[in-house]
Amino acid sequence: METQRIELLARIAEMYYEQNLTQSQIAQKVGYSRSMISRMISEARENNIVEIRIHYPLQRVRELETYLQDTLCLKEVRVLQRGALTHTEMLRRLGAMAALMLEEHLHEHITIGTSWGTALFETVNAVRTQSLEGLRVVQMIGSLGTPNPDIDGPELARRLARLLGGQYATMPLPLIVDSETTRTALLNAPHVQRVIHHFAQIDLALVGVGTVDFEYASLLRAGYLDYRQLESLREAGAVGDVCAIHIDIQGNLIDTPLTRCIVGVDANTLRGIPVRIGVAGGQSKALPILAASRAGFINHLVTDEIAALRIQKYIEGEKAK
Repeated sequence: METQRIELLARIAEMYYEQNLTQSQIAQKVGYSRSMISRMISEARENNIVEIRIHYPLQRVRELETYLQDTLCLKEVRVLQRGALTHTEMLRRLGAMAALMLEEHLHEHITIGTSWGTALFETVNAVRTQSLEGLRVVQMIGSLGTPNPDIDGPELARRLARLLGGQYATMPLPLIVDSETTRTALLNAPHVQRVIHHFAQIDLALVGVGTVDFEYASLLRAGYLDYRQLESLREAGAVGDVCAIHIDIQGNLIDTPLTRCIVGVDANTLRGIPVRIGVAGGQSKALPILAASRAGFINHLVTDEIAALRIQKYIEGEKAK
């Protein structure tokens, strides 16, 4: 978009949002029709010239935070009070809560690793614009090519870097390839090695937590796994994943022909990242969150009351056996 056009849209948006002029008043000032002003305001929003933030009241459940932090040996836990929130509303507020946690850990010359998913999209969407010298965002897993590119790894890495005034590096490969041999060959390619080189420098990982629940499995909904493949992971004991690294309820890695074809950060490298923030909520994410904690894939957690209560119930059930 040309600079002149951007300046015009910004001027219109400023009059509408900051000076509180009506569309008719703006039209009289600049000499355009009211309908044209309306379209220009929409265009300004679509091109991120205008950014609208809604500051929800983020009620927390402190006793569950303490329970999970102590029981799962996590450094920091925030539990969103769910109330009557829908799943979509819960994810939006969970993202706002996760963005606040992320911002507390930001500093100049930090390297951030990201995965993908709706919870991370909502988190990035809630991050406040900053300019941090030397900041870099690195995509840690291959791309999914989902119907909604906004939640895929490359776009999330790019957007977060732009919001924070930094650079980014994306993984130029699909998440799952056809064989272990192909995976090895691709990972050794020079242009891929340049991205992988950054993995060891990551200071903070921002990750979603996936489930193998048929109704909520993101990899299934994205078309990256079919029902047969997902069922094979379930039969092998998988309850969830972080960065597409599948694990059982005790946090043990799942090793199948399929998991050997996944492109992304490896388990030991992920565990070695100092700050590992997991963002996930809802009943279907409870056992995956528990597994991810036990695997050492996350050491900071942002979740909701529903997931936290189910984790508590499961752990107390284990103790009673």
